Amino acid sequence: MQVKTVDLQTSQAVSAAIEKHGASREALIPILSEVNRLLGYIPAEAFTEIKRQLRLQSSDLRVYESQLYSLASFYHMLSTEELGRHVVRFCESAPCHVVGGRELLTAVQETLGIQPGQTTPDRKWSLITTSCLGVCAVGPVLLVDDDIYGNVTPDQVPEILARYE
Repeated sequence: MQVKTVDLQTSQAVSAAIEKHGASREALIPILSEVNRLLGYIPAEAFTEIKRQLRLQSSDLRVYESQLYSLASFYHMLSTEELGRHVVRFCESAPCHVVGGRELLTAVQETLGIQPGQTTPDRKWSLITTSCLGVCAVGPVLLVDDDIYGNVTPDQVPEILARYE
């Protein structure tokens, strides 16, 4: 039997998330979200550690790593891969598309020098596309880290991104 090792940082992030949100099935998404916030993504070993720590705190709670991975990979705001220091999320929904979304995405790609799903070589930026950011009335929309920018035009992209230098 192969034992998976968990680094201290991951173990501490999981402990903090469970302490903050509790050891219950209803807390699974908040726990994953907290681990994602603390580490910048959810490493594979975190699923094992979440399962282990939840079992220690609540012996009747049965959680499987595959369930945790399914949750983490379903929600676009969570990442199972290490991302850049700053994450640009681009809304590719129809409302954003019809008001200039394609041109905006092209400007972001040209400014960062990467395609959706990629991270810059210096690990400063990641570009992610998502189906909706929930602010269709002000499209096209960019989300940079936790900051929402609406009614963005291609010529505004360099100025917006420079705020994160």
